[in-house]
Amino acid sequence: MADTPTTPEPTPETGGQVSDAVTGNWVDHLAPAWSRPYLRLSRADRPIGTWLLLLPCWMGLALAMLWDGQPSLHDAWIFLGCGAGAFLMRGAGCTWNDITDREYDAKVERTRSRPIPSGQVSAKQAAGWMILQALIAFGILLTFHVNAVLLGLLSLLPVAIYPFAKRFTWWPQVFLGIAFNWGALLAWTAHTGTLNWPAVVLYCAGISWTLFYDTIYAHQDTEDDALIGVKSTARLFAENTPQWLQGFLMLTVALLAVAIYLSTKDRSPLSLIVALAGSWAMGWHMQWQLRRLDTNDPERCMILFRSNRDTGLIPLLFFAVAMFL
Repeated sequence: MADTPTTPEPTPETGGQVSDAVTGNWVDHLAPAWSRPYLRLSRADRPIGTWLLLLPCWMGLALAMLWDGQPSLHDAWIFLGCGAGAFLMRGAGCTWNDITDREYDAKVERTRSRPIPSGQVSAKQAAGWMILQALIAFGILLTFHVNAVLLGLLSLLPVAIYPFAKRFTWWPQVFLGIAFNWGALLAWTAHTGTLNWPAVVLYCAGISWTLFYDTIYAHQDTEDDALIGVKSTARLFAENTPQWLQGFLMLTVALLAVAIYLSTKDRSPLSLIVALAGSWAMGWHMQWQLRRLDTNDPERCMILFRSNRDTGLIPLLFFAVAMFL
């Protein structure tokens, strides 16, 4: 492993562009050369992870506003702060993941072009970058309600554990769901000042959704994972994956519908109906993914995984409309 970062031409063969980066991404074409390895550590060239971390935050905020019917100007800051915080904490979390997984990543075809195993940065430099991102995110967190700040600090525990989960359980996607959907609890609490049952049910819905999309994602690496002994739900479910995903789909929709009902039951019937339609529409998008899934086609799995940005945006549109009814 190189002790100093290099900035090779952006191709997987030379250790530049990461193999699963979005084609034409801004990091590899517009960012200063010295910054590219660090932005790649943060997955800035692969924005879907930021979306999947951010969307539960926005859902939690939207349902909290429906819950008490008291939107305020501060909610606009919560909305924007969650966006910046999701980018930073996703970056810090991914950097931590790459530090802990650097030996595994070097053995997997899809990940060996990441900055640490390809020698663009050292583990020590990556650790410094992780700390910087986390400190900036902490500064944003301090602008929220004190109870949200406490929840934010508590979230560091599942974030720290997640990279090790695939070494001791076949269900690492559960740990990812616990970490990635924490924002639903945090954003709700940032608005209301307290943690209520609708946010908890929404959080559980998010964990089920994560099991759905990350199992699809994990099917890209099943052969390499089997060789190096890494566990995942994709390996566990194998040819039964579609049946398991159908179960996660139904559980996600059901839990989201309960969270919506608990948040909107005191509003007008029309507001409740429109908000509930959001869970139904989300379910149909997940069903669309299932119909197109081919677990033996890594490229198809990546396309479907990335489509979950739209999966999460769909109910948010319904929630926005329901606020005016």
